[in-house]
Amino acid sequence: MTTIEDRVEQGRRPSVRDGRRTGDERPGLGQRAWATVFAFPYLAHLVVLTAWPVLALLYFSLTDYDTLSPPRWVGLDNFRRLLGDEAFWRSLLNTAYFAVLFVPTQTILALLLAVALNQRLRWISLLRSAYFVPVISSWVVVAYVADAVFNPQFGMANTVLGWLGLPQATWLQSPVLVIPTLALVAVWKGVGYMMVLFLAGLQNIPEELYEAAKIDGASAWQRFRRVTLPGISGTTFLVLVLSTITTLQAFEQVYVMTGPMRGQPAGQPNGASEMTVLFMYQQGFEFFNMGYASAVAWVLFALIFLLTLVQLRLQKKWVHYA
Repeated sequence: MTTIEDRVEQGRRPSVRDGRRTGDERPGLGQRAWATVFAFPYLAHLVVLTAWPVLALLYFSLTDYDTLSPPRWVGLDNFRRLLGDEAFWRSLLNTAYFAVLFVPTQTILALLLAVALNQRLRWISLLRSAYFVPVISSWVVVAYVADAVFNPQFGMANTVLGWLGLPQATWLQSPVLVIPTLALVAVWKGVGYMMVLFLAGLQNIPEELYEAAKIDGASAWQRFRRVTLPGISGTTFLVLVLSTITTLQAFEQVYVMTGPMRGQPAGQPNGASEMTVLFMYQQGFEFFNMGYASAVAWVLFALIFLLTLVQLRLQKKWVHYA
């Protein structure tokens, strides 16, 4: 004999809670068409401005191409040439030196600024905006500001050194000081963006954790080390990845601050500030070795990919997600 419960169970339609979709919930032809229409601009952008250039770059890296004559297939010759190119290896070393100076300095300074500006003060929004202004400024503007500071004749830096009785420096004209100077200016320009990321991470830490730490008698340093740093470990990882990629792609600051403003080829003095992207640009657009420049681009891509992969592997040991 069929009970009421059996009839209800037999007549019950499967729902989403059962892990199955009903026929009424499936998108119709019109919905799929509209989804395709809205996705088309992104797909077109992906194909035309990303996928196609990447494939073209791979092809040109295997050719001898000067942009004036048809490409000539050379296989892996461009990559073999890179192995013995002293200028290329020097550019990699310059880039690595720049990264060692830039990444930790910007990360630590951005974190300290975020902690200092994560307060409920009257003019705090104005201060945050002031630190973000260099981020939205072009490198040409930043280069002129930096020239007012580091110009060897009338710059503020040498003026201060003179007041202190210290010898004056040539800064961007010195093979020893050019990369530290570029790194310092790059930190000043980019620290505001990383500060905003840290601010977002700090504001996501529950206040209850700090209150509990205070009740347990934790000092300010202990609260910072035991609560703040683990709470923003995911943000710190993001900042490190973005900063590393930024350093490996450094170009504008080197080109503007060591080239046109000085009336000389970029990367001076004597190639001391020539980084990998600048080397690639010069090979492709100044010497018209487009195939060789494409090979440099692929090596740079492989380097960024490997470093990012290493960072992703290491994050499991120190990054804590809520």
